[in-house]
Amino acid sequence: MLNGKLLVDAHVHLARTPTLKLGWERWVMNRRADGDPAELYDEQGAPVPARFVDYLDREGVDCAILLAEYSPRVTGIQSIEDVVSVARHDPARLRVAANVNPHLHYPVAAEVERQLELGAVALKIHPVHGGFPANARELYPAYAACQERGVPVIVHCGTSNFPGAVNRFADPIFSEDVAKDFPELTVVLAHGGRGWWYDAAAFLALMRDRVWIELSGLPPKKLPEYYARHDLERLGRKFIFGTDWPGVPGIRANAEAVAGLGFPDDVLAGILGGNAQLVYGLGSLVASAQPRGT
Repeated sequence: MLNGKLLVDAHVHLARTPTLKLGWERWVMNRRADGDPAELYDEQGAPVPARFVDYLDREGVDCAILLAEYSPRVTGIQSIEDVVSVARHDPARLRVAANVNPHLHYPVAAEVERQLELGAVALKIHPVHGGFPANARELYPAYAACQERGVPVIVHCGTSNFPGAVNRFADPIFSEDVAKDFPELTVVLAHGGRGWWYDAAAFLALMRDRVWIELSGLPPKKLPEYYARHDLERLGRKFIFGTDWPGVPGIRANAEAVAGLGFPDDVLAGILGGNAQLVYGLGSLVASAQPRGT
């Protein structure tokens, strides 16, 4: 918890280093407030679940969502099985998000169902690293499956500076098609339009009840600047806290920076944990968490 409020990091990359196409130096932010992430890994480059949970304790995190990613052209393949094996160490604290890539998975709906059966609470789509638009018709069966099951879809919506990234596919207009064609589907815009789409992402979140903005990869102190054309308090009611760890100074550092923006108490509580609790169905798992920080 952070000052008595639930803290959920909805965007964590706990990859095994042998699965990374990128070097460790590109993957991890070097200016840190939370120690060296390498200390959470064993000699073979695998995360040690107990060490990671201890890290979450120190950062005050009640729940973290670990992301799988199948993007061999850019970051590599972090399989759902890898993150599930970590999450099983503490299922009340660690949840996982599925990932599909239409260039790799066919039929996509079957692969989504398989990963959901492994315990995923959401489906992540990464158009920028996978090289496809979010409105690719090959993905529509996956969206239909998620809509039917009430599972949210996270869409990478922001630039990436990794080699091989296709940034034109970060445009929220592709996600708008998805939100229109699947009106009962919850869509989370990860990175909130990072780069040059902040206004588009904000308009989409304010226009559609089931569209949310996730703050991963955004320096919290810059949020008033990025969304200067919008009522930040109103927009904040659609924000979900996430960091893109380990590409940030630290989870607590980012959460404290969000808390310093002056949001009303109820809006801040939603941003830090309540909105994720609602969107990802974390309910009893998070509500039963005991305070672990201040």
